[in-house]
This record gives sequence, C-alpha cells and structure tokens, in this order.
Amino acid sequence: MLTGRVNAPEINTRHGWLNVNRSYTLRDFRGKIVLLDFWTFGCINCQHILPDLKRLEQEYPNELVVIGVHSAKFEAEKRKDAIRQAILKFGIEHPVVNDADFEVWKQYAVNAWPTVALIDPDGKVVGQRSGEGIYDIIKPHLDDLIETFQGRLNLEPYRFKPETTEASALRFPSKMIADPEGNLYLSDSGHNQILKLDTAGHVLEVIGSGQQGFTDGPAEEATFHEPHGLALHGQFLYVADAKNNALRKVDLVQKQVKTVAGTGELSYYFFHEEIGVPVNPNSPWDLVIDGNQLYIASAGNHQILRMDLHTEKVYRFAGTGREALADGTLPEAAFNQPSGLTLIDHTLYVADPEASAVRAVHLEKGRVSTLIGRGLFEFGDEDGYFDEAYLQHCMGITAHNGNLYLADTYNGKVKELNLAKERIKTIVGGLDEPNDVLFHNGFLWITNTNAHQLWKVNLETGEREIVAIKAMVPVE
Repeated sequence: MLTGRVNAPEINTRHGWLNVNRSYTLRDFRGKIVLLDFWTFGCINCQHILPDLKRLEQEYPNELVVIGVHSAKFEAEKRKDAIRQAILKFGIEHPVVNDADFEVWKQYAVNAWPTVALIDPDGKVVGQRSGEGIYDIIKPHLDDLIETFQGRLNLEPYRFKPETTEASALRFPSKMIADPEGNLYLSDSGHNQILKLDTAGHVLEVIGSGQQGFTDGPAEEATFHEPHGLALHGQFLYVADAKNNALRKVDLVQKQVKTVAGTGELSYYFFHEEIGVPVNPNSPWDLVIDGNQLYIASAGNHQILRMDLHTEKVYRFAGTGREALADGTLPEAAFNQPSGLTLIDHTLYVADPEASAVRAVHLEKGRVSTLIGRGLFEFGDEDGYFDEAYLQHCMGITAHNGNLYLADTYNGKVKELNLAKERIKTIVGGLDEPNDVLFHNGFLWITNTNAHQLWKVNLETGEREIVAIKAMVPVE
C-alpha cells in the first residue's frame, strides 16, 4: 500500500498563478493525486519532461492534477508575463504557480531543475525525483495510489482556464538566414513552419503544414515541432527541428522534406561515449555551414555536433555532454545549452545561454575558449571589457565586418562585441526575448520573439521598423 507520511508544504505564493482564473491551495486538491513539477522555462531539461507530463495527464484525467511550480533561475524568468509566454510557447495546459522567491522550492528541499514531487490524495508527500524521463517512474506509483485510495478519490476532472493570446502573423519567430537572391528564411517556430520572405515582409513560400508533428513528404504537407536553426547549401535548406530532436532537409526545387538525422527520441552521450559513430541530435537549436561541414548546436546534450554534407552522417564534435563552462580541447570542453552559432574565418562562435556566455571554438587548433561568461549562476547586464561584462541567457549570434552581434535574450537587447578591442556594448534595447540577429541588405534584422515580431533596424540612424508580414497571394 503506497501512502505518504509527511504533510505536503503549501504551494500558494504571493506571486500568483497562471493558466487558471483563481488561486489555489493544496487543500483544494484533496482527493486527487497531485504531481508538482519544479521548473524554470529557459532550462532545456525542464522542457524535455513536458511531453511526459502531458502523457500522464491524458492517461489519468480523473485522478491526477499536475501543477507547475515555476522557480525561476534568471531574473527575467520571474516576471509573470514571461512565464505566461512560456506557457503559451510550450502548450502547457495545467496550472502554474509563480515561485519567484523560491519559497516552495525550499519547503520541498528541491535542489535541481527539473524535479517532480508526488502528493497522495490525503495531502502527504509520497516522494520526489530530479531529472528527465519521468513517465516510466511515475506511472507505477500512480497505479499504486489509485489502488490504495480506491473509493476515496475525487474523480471529477478540474476545469482550469488556460492562458490565451490573440492570433498573429508570426508566433514566437526564431532563427533566420538570407539566401543568395536577397530573401529571408525565417523559422516561425510557434506555427511549426518555415517562411520564405522578401525584405518587405511578403510571404513567398511556406514550408510545413502548420500542424505540430514529425512527418516527411511534400513541403506543404510535412510537419515540424518548434523549428529553429536554418542553413542553406545549394538547393537544400537544413532545419534544426528542435522538439523532434531531428535535423530535417528541404529540397527547395523538388519541394520535399526528409529527415536526415533523429528519430524523435532524446539521445544522450557523455564524455567518451559514441565517439566516431553516427549520433542523433538532442534539441538542436542552431546550424551553420563551413565548406562541406554543417555544425549543429545540440542544446539538449550541451554539445556541438558536426555533419558531413556528403555523407549526411552526424558525429560528436565538441563537448563532454555535461553542463558546465569548461574550456580546453574539443573532447574536454563543456557547454551550457548552446543555442546560437556563427563563423568568422576558422572560428565558430557560440551563444551559450545557460552560462550567459559567448564561446569560441577554434576549428584549426581544436580548442574551446570563453570570451564572456563566468558560470551557470553568474549573469547580469553589464557592458564594457569582456572580462567585466555580464549577459543574461543570450541565444542568438551573428558575425558582421569582423565583429559579433548578440541577441542578449533575457536582457531584451542586441549587443555588439568588438573582437579587436575585447569590448561589448548595447546597440538596441526594448526587445522581448530576442532569439536571433542577422545583417542583411544594410539593416540589422532581429526576431523579437515574445512580441511575435520581426524587426529591421538602421544602425546609422537608429530607425526601427516592425516588418509587417503579408500573407502569400494564392496562385490561380
């Protein structure tokens, strides 16, 4: 017989709830099995367990209530509207309480993201566990609790009021690239599509049906799940299909989509595992091509992968797989959810957000170094010399005229890194979680992700324009 012994600490906080129309206390859920999910929305591992939570909710709709306890790591993650945007972005349907002061986190003695805690129908803690892959672990305990409390369960489903948003032409736009004809390809990640745009914002082509899924085939029918990074090689567009843990390839002439690497499952390999053999991506976030090599920011396993464009086999390239800010040789170095890539000569620059860092992968020397960044819990908003500067969860990076430009995502800014002077300065502010930057046709383009906008900025005049996305005119 499975029951808890310790009364579950209260979860209501002064910062309020989301995905509901009222506040709750644990007493409101007596008679239900409650699963608490301690998370912070920028953490890729927290994002990884959301499918497991949804699956459990669907299989136990009458017995189980899942409650997200959002205990933010970064200052920007404490804002209620930022959490709301994350709920919408990830399709979360269960209630979320804002634990901005870590009150609930401390009461439950949590020490890692993600952590889940199971509470029985009498309001007592059964146990808790940190890490991913929770479905197979939690399900047997749910079955045991249902048997133990048979006849005493409240089997009436709760009806919560989910967050809503107005429809917009773009939804959480992410990474972008330019093609040789002067057009843009943009990952409209919230709509699970890739758009081809001209510089006036006219939609020239749509890749993907818009449905969330993982199917190949004709470009207008294929499905994606939160596509991000893009790279062009001849007639082929490569797509980092992040939540499918896959690399997709679009034949722009034949209008066909196929999967190059990835099965949809999460793949993990650490230190000296899987070296020299093909591997699958884990939440790939950005792509960049150097000659015949495609580099992949594999955010979910904290590594850089490399694919030979001739063989289309993906191999480990840099990073041990542990999440840390560690420099050294390619096998020794460690990254922190790498999410942005760009190249200057033979150096690959990486936006490494969980350490609020910018890294350099020296391809010829085979070494990794850090330009800005001090560690997983060192962040802020300070310009100046590299060794004095602080960033906050930077996710996008591009090169222009020998310098770097960075989407300092949680600071809502774009910053310029002068590599010769080793100084960084803010050049654009007032953004809402920008995810990518690109120089194109004399303008700085920015995906203002949480505002569902594409910006075009003239850095000489300071003029800013929100590019209106104009629907594609059907061909008669």
